[in-house]
Amino acid sequence: MKSVGVVRRVDELGRIVLPKELRVTLHIKEKDPLEIFVDDESRIILKKYEPGCIFCNGMNGLVEYEGHSICSDCLKKLAKKLDGVHDSSAAEDT
Repeated sequence: MKSVGVVRRVDELGRIVLPKELRVTLHIKEKDPLEIFVDDESRIILKKYEPGCIFCNGMNGLVEYEGHSICSDCLKKLAKKLDGVHDSSAAEDT
């Protein structure tokens, strides 16, 4: 883990301030969501939140649809399932 040599105190509300230089370097803007993790050694880890696929939480080949992220694998599965639904409803019409 890389040390940046900065010490910050926790305020009475439990907040800490990330130094501006660090926010700029990591492209963290005001109101950006951050995920908070604790590792096996009780270290607190902050990570810029990146929403994954709404079905599997995957991050590969994400497509945005109506405010939701869907990965390419789940899109293929959905398309296959929809083809099956379409095929069975077409057979019922005949």
